[in-house]
Amino acid sequence: MKKFENFCRAAENLEDIYKYKEPYDNVVLTGLVGLYEICFEQSWKAIEEVLYENGIKEAATGSPRSIIKLAYSVALIKDQEVWLEALVSRNNVAHAYNYAIAMDIVKKTKEKHVDMFGELREEMKENWI
Repeated sequence: MKKFENFCRAAENLEDIYKYKEPYDNVVLTGLVGLYEICFEQSWKAIEEVLYENGIKEAATGSPRSIIKLAYSVALIKDQEVWLEALVSRNNVAHAYNYAIAMDIVKKTKEKHVDMFGELREEMKENWI
């Protein structure tokens, strides 16, 4: 599955976030936010593809929010609230020129979202693909 493969590569790239420590210069901070955004985009598109390929036709179209809710309803993801928080972070990427917003995205990514993506990857490999 192409979208799953893309997501796996993006998740591996995102793990580089741990190589960087504060204080971040502007280029590094922007790059870390970009890695998060790419991984989030690839994750929800992979979810959409995996659900559809497993006969869940409602996944054929939908917003990231609706795909996350659908994934939770069929136990593809375990913590809907963390995923919805990740969606808020993704929506805030457009405002990452604001240092506080960019730092919040990086902090949450390190604390929660890298693990969240890893759990999704393992769940897909073990039970859905």
